[in-house]
Amino acid sequence: YADLKVGVTPSVNLEWIQKIHRDSAERGHEVEAVTDTILRRMYDYVNFITPQFARTDINFQRVPVVDTSHPFMARDIPSPDESLVVIRVARPQNWDLDFSYYLERLHGSWMSRQNVIVVPGGKMGMAMEMIMLDMLSTLGIIQHTRR
Repeated sequence: YADLKVGVTPSVNLEWIQKIHRDSAERGHEVEAVTDTILRRMYDYVNFITPQFARTDINFQRVPVVDTSHPFMARDIPSPDESLVVIRVARPQNWDLDFSYYLERLHGSWMSRQNVIVVPGGKMGMAMEMIMLDMLSTLGIIQHTRR
């Protein structure tokens, strides 16, 4: 049992781009071998990895705003400034969260749903810190006041 369940994931094409670049550059694998690994792991990804995100209290998903439609041919990994972060809070009524405060502090952010805030990719760390400090405070794990 966990007090706070957090999911952090890139969109699937971004995840594959990052894996291909990492495994090719750092581990010396051929793109075809990395692609085979991705395909071999697809069953586990679909059946065991992605369902976990439905059981989290909060998810942070990095979504590129540049073309990643063909991850196996991508030359570059999109930078944080070429991304947005979609943050979904499950059951926001259970947490002492102030979305209007986050919107004010995280310039360029907006609410896409009642429980989803979208922030510029470069502000992911700041968003994680602000929101999770409030969640940990709600749990009584830390004492925290918004600045």
